[in-house]
Amino acid sequence: MRPTGAGWSQPALRRPAPWGVGRGRSGWQGGYGTRKATGRHAGEVPGLLPLVLMSALVTPPTTGARSRAELIELPPPATDGEIAVEEALAERRSVRSWARSPLALEEVSQLLWAAQGITDRRDGGRAAPSAGALYPLEIYLVATSVTGLEPGLYRYRVARRRLERTAAGELRRRLTAAAGDQDWMDRAPAALVVTGVVAWTAKRYGPWARRYVLMEVGAVAENVYLQATALGLGTTFVGAFDDEAVAELLALPAGEEPFAILPVGRRRR
Repeated sequence: MRPTGAGWSQPALRRPAPWGVGRGRSGWQGGYGTRKATGRHAGEVPGLLPLVLMSALVTPPTTGARSRAELIELPPPATDGEIAVEEALAERRSVRSWARSPLALEEVSQLLWAAQGITDRRDGGRAAPSAGALYPLEIYLVATSVTGLEPGLYRYRVARRRLERTAAGELRRRLTAAAGDQDWMDRAPAALVVTGVVAWTAKRYGPWARRYVLMEVGAVAENVYLQATALGLGTTFVGAFDDEAVAELLALPAGEEPFAILPVGRRRR
């Protein structure tokens, strides 16, 4: 279905999957695990693994097995700037029209850091909050016109501050088509795609996991908005897209789903 309007639209809130065991991103992943497998629930879901075993088998998103791919080291992020938080808040707007100029790799690095970068090496704390510090989100970059990067799809490797190229070539048109052909998206030099593994949060927070993951997606998006504003860039939070089409484009493993797209470019003067 074609979205009726471009820009900010909330991702569809789907009912959590039934409690139990399902094939996940890496091996068997447990479900919500907050109820005991006794009585009615034990009869509904036969052969449940013990909760402790299920939790041990759930693999965090950032350690999923991937084939060998090209790794690009990113410039270190800046931790001070010329624009105060209050000024960025006052100037923040959803931007759907950009200058026809490429983004610099330093700018892309800063946006990725604002989204999920590590801000405290002692405990692994990141720029955006996460329930229980579980960090179920992944950030992908669809690069079309970024200085120093070949067009293609990249996955942000948080711990090493690198980009892993997972696909080469022009992918912006396919991403735009997956978002209902919102044509303004097809002019963005880059786009961040936020995905997540709800099961990774569910192993601790059960039926509240999806809510927590969506809250984290919102925090990431606002960080990207404010960082883009501070850099003279602009973005828009897009939630109207075909989940399956985006998952196919990103080649997401089972259990990982897309939650938001943030096309980004340089603001017109």
